[in-house]
Amino acid sequence: MRLPGTRYQEPGWEAVRKLLGQASLVAFRQCDLAHLLDPARHAAMLDWYTDAVAGSLRGAGRALRGAAPGNSYGDSAGDLALALLFELQAQPAFFAAFASAIAAAHAKEGAFWQHAAGDTLLRKKVNDMFATLRDRVDADNYQAATGQPCTPNRIYTYRMLDMAYAAIAQVFAGWPGTAQQVAAILGREADGMPIELRRMKSIAQCQAAWVINWSATLERFTGAPGPLHTKSKRFASLRNGMEKIAAMLAEIGDYQELSANRDGDDWRRDGEDAAAWLDDLDRVAAAACPHGVADRILPPPDDDGEADAGGDAVSAAPGYDGMPARAAALAALNDEALPVRLAVCLKLLGPADDSYPDDWLDGETGELPTLQRLAQVGGMSVPTLRKRRNAAIGRLAGLAGMTGEQNES
Repeated sequence: MRLPGTRYQEPGWEAVRKLLGQASLVAFRQCDLAHLLDPARHAAMLDWYTDAVAGSLRGAGRALRGAAPGNSYGDSAGDLALALLFELQAQPAFFAAFASAIAAAHAKEGAFWQHAAGDTLLRKKVNDMFATLRDRVDADNYQAATGQPCTPNRIYTYRMLDMAYAAIAQVFAGWPGTAQQVAAILGREADGMPIELRRMKSIAQCQAAWVINWSATLERFTGAPGPLHTKSKRFASLRNGMEKIAAMLAEIGDYQELSANRDGDDWRRDGEDAAAWLDDLDRVAAAACPHGVADRILPPPDDDGEADAGGDAVSAAPGYDGMPARAAALAALNDEALPVRLAVCLKLLGPADDSYPDDWLDGETGELPTLQRLAQVGGMSVPTLRKRRNAAIGRLAGLAGMTGEQNES
């Protein structure tokens, strides 16, 4: 069942309930339950109980049951069990009610937890405590998500209707072996396969009359009365509340459709692919730099900051020594007009080079303009441009010679 804010669903609740019950039995074997008979000790017992059960749940969370899916939102049973345990710490009234139930049983049977069947009765009372707390938590979260008032009893009614729909769907799926029960649910004869069996694809298509008929005739087919027709008065008002049932079924169906946009496996597959890619990246990085080897390109310097004289000299990066000459060359060309500078590049580097910016290139050829075109743009003749170009190249050659002499000295 999906409703706004709710987290506890069937069949995941079965695993959550068993985890909490088993962890509680383990915890109670480590203490004297007679302390629960004293209301003054309830607060201290709750603190101790929370810590003890939390430790057991964390250990069980790595086991098969703890890692099992707890709901359709991706929470595990272990996570939901821990969350509900901490809710008990925040709402101690439920633990006080549990202690009162223990005291009432003790008044009738004495220290029942010491008997052979004591664990069964103790587990049942633990289950009752967490079941009522679960409905309270889901009701509060529903109210916070929707702004509409909601009680634990209403949440419990939602759960019952969701369970009824699942049971009806199972009966429909058993056709034709369940033909008589199908006819009883539909309220008419079912000589051939009823069209309703094909139409009911979700709880939104389940009719309120079917729920009432299913509950009314359940004892005839299973021997146990339906939830609307038991001696309990909890759902007695729903027997004639067809409109209320229909509205609640529709609400469950609407939110189920709204929240089903992440039910596909595509997003999960993308997450798995991303995780696999990161694993491959870590593996390649580990192979490139084994554990314990420093991640560096150059060897570390000596303690005095100077390289070992007997070791191999480390060469500088290519062009590092020529950087001052390059800066001087650029400064020498800055005084020349752009056509002259482009003519120098055309002569030295050619018409195409990856270092040329786009605004230097001819739009048609994608290369530097020809010498004739540069002369035309610069407003000079080709011989004049060629003369100024050669003079600039000569200055560059002179700068290169000076730099070479400085390096030799």
